[in-house]
Amino acid sequence: MLLSRRKVRIETERLTLRPPQHSDFNAWTSLRHDSADFLTPWEPTWSNDHLSRKAFTNRVYWASRSVSGGTALPMFLIRREDDMLLGAITLDNIRRGPSQSGTLGYWIGAPFARHGYMREAIRAIEHHAFTRMDLSRLEAACLPENLASRAVLEGCGFKYEGVAQSYLQINGRWRTHVLYSALRMDRRGRTETG
Repeated sequence: MLLSRRKVRIETERLTLRPPQHSDFNAWTSLRHDSADFLTPWEPTWSNDHLSRKAFTNRVYWASRSVSGGTALPMFLIRREDDMLLGAITLDNIRRGPSQSGTLGYWIGAPFARHGYMREAIRAIEHHAFTRMDLSRLEAACLPENLASRAVLEGCGFKYEGVAQSYLQINGRWRTHVLYSALRMDRRGRTETG
């Protein structure tokens, strides 16, 4: 069964992971605005219209095209008990053929950090990628000093692979990142982190 032929929805113990919808605009804008100080040290610089309805509408259209085309799986984390938007996780740069891999990115709103929600979401995406999408490798990168992100990746079985110099522009500067990966058939054991 192809992903592009059906709607994608992933259920976890506490969360529903689903692509963004136009009706999420107010919740997304509020959460991003209220969490700006928490998020901006770890993210690319926000455009001037980052929180605008037009930018969000473009995000929703991009998400729909990406899921249909099989190039990305952008998902919002919705807490089932109250339908609260907590953050987002995206499996992007999905590569087929001999690679069968993708790149994981994520963010969570400040009030919901350190409650295990992102760990739950990463494990669900990892399982979905390996069992439903037939991917073999997931990659993730974060700033070396982002200890919370490193801990969540390591807690989900991602292994440290090394350092990428000037990997991404974060908060207006080219920044070196540490690289992690998870493999479907991982026999590497523990790796040393740098």
